[in-house]
Amino acid sequence: MRCPFCGGTETKVIDSRFASEGDQVRRRRECLECVERFTTYEVAELTLPRMVKRDASREAFNEEKLRQGLLRALEKRPVSMEKVEEAISRIKRRLRAFGEREVQTKALGDWIMDELRQIDHVAYVRFASVYRRFQDVHAFEEEIQRLRQAHEELDEIIR
Repeated sequence: MRCPFCGGTETKVIDSRFASEGDQVRRRRECLECVERFTTYEVAELTLPRMVKRDASREAFNEEKLRQGLLRALEKRPVSMEKVEEAISRIKRRLRAFGEREVQTKALGDWIMDELRQIDHVAYVRFASVYRRFQDVHAFEEEIQRLRQAHEELDEIIR
């Protein structure tokens, strides 16, 4: 690992620990030349399935596109970046576990909605309105009613 401060190639690992629900290893390193410290993250390089869009075109899974979609739905909401990254990790884990070379974007959209439903209800409704292409206020009301019903059912189970 090259030092980001001086470009030196000799570094030593000071500390290693799991990060991002165990999907990454966080390593604290020290440069043996300039003695600066920095952090690196190690992740397994796994091939994710290709995405099949509504128009039947195919494209590679794009983690940044997923992140931007989540952040757009969560804009101005009190949700930490850590929760966003954890959601992304869970979605990627589901993609890998799916076991197919191709996944319909509809399935991915449903998984995103599952995550947003757990993180923030306002963001969930925002995402659902675009994803499901709500045409009027009635469609919003129906989705909010479904969300309320699910929330009430969960409360009943907890009691």
